[in-house]
Amino acid sequence: VLNADVCSEFPLQEMLDFRQRHGDAHSFVMLGTTALRARQGAQALNCGGIVANADTHEVLHYVEKPSTFVSEIINCGIYLFTPAIFQHIGDVFRRNQQELVLEENSNGWQRAEVIRLEQDIFTALAGSGKLYVYKTDGFWSQIKSAGSAIYASRLYLNQYSQCHPERLAQNKPGGPIIRGNVYIHPTASVDSTAVLGPNVSIGKGVTVGAGVRVRESIVLHGASLHDHTCVLNTIVGWDSTIGRWARVEGTPSDPNPNDPYAKIDSETLFRDGRLTPSITILGCSVTIPAEVVILNSIVLPHKELSRSYKNQIIL
Repeated sequence: VLNADVCSEFPLQEMLDFRQRHGDAHSFVMLGTTALRARQGAQALNCGGIVANADTHEVLHYVEKPSTFVSEIINCGIYLFTPAIFQHIGDVFRRNQQELVLEENSNGWQRAEVIRLEQDIFTALAGSGKLYVYKTDGFWSQIKSAGSAIYASRLYLNQYSQCHPERLAQNKPGGPIIRGNVYIHPTASVDSTAVLGPNVSIGKGVTVGAGVRVRESIVLHGASLHDHTCVLNTIVGWDSTIGRWARVEGTPSDPNPNDPYAKIDSETLFRDGRLTPSITILGCSVTIPAEVVILNSIVLPHKELSRSYKNQIIL
């Protein structure tokens, strides 16, 4: 079981091996990692804090988004369960039902029937000998903003270079110039004079014209980059078109590359009443005219622009 807003190398086999060495046939394993060292306190407060036995790795205490610092080990949102988890969910459900009856009889107010995995299940399992933490040194990051999607893509492309280099594009005679890790879908059409990379993903049916430069970007299926466009730190939506000699650029918000435990922070969309400089996002079926500059902007789907924009959300 895993949260949808995280990226990781997903060490499933390692978690399975860890579970065989720790606990019993009905124990559960959560993936943990070290909080971002530069802002350890802040990140530890925004995730689940795990206090574990240093020798057995049993989870002794768990707090979801604690109000004070609990532990440098945070919950990655990736879990290894057996069907026995449903027994514990059932126990929490029955306890909640009893509390609902008491609350309704005492004050007539009834809360919603919600069971929260982290707050209700893990908090109850901690210290019971049933929950263990496997701490990973591999990459892990949340995907809380569009900018973190490009960072996540970079992490996966780097993983491919180590485990599946055949998935990445290579410099070949008659092919585009590849710099660093680049993925090109087999159905994409890329001109031989284009320069791609590092950290670029080209989707299904994409057309990349002559002299195009793409760096630190994701180009989704069906998009068309006309001749001599420049696309930097940008997500280009499905079936969008960028005209000749246009420049589409965003501002990255990357973590410290020198910290092995670095994880991207969740940037707010606005700061001090202004749009925070971030990557540029083109929604699906957006048309960018020739010879314009789109900088640090978010363009909603099905928009046909007529001029340059900077630091704007185009509705």
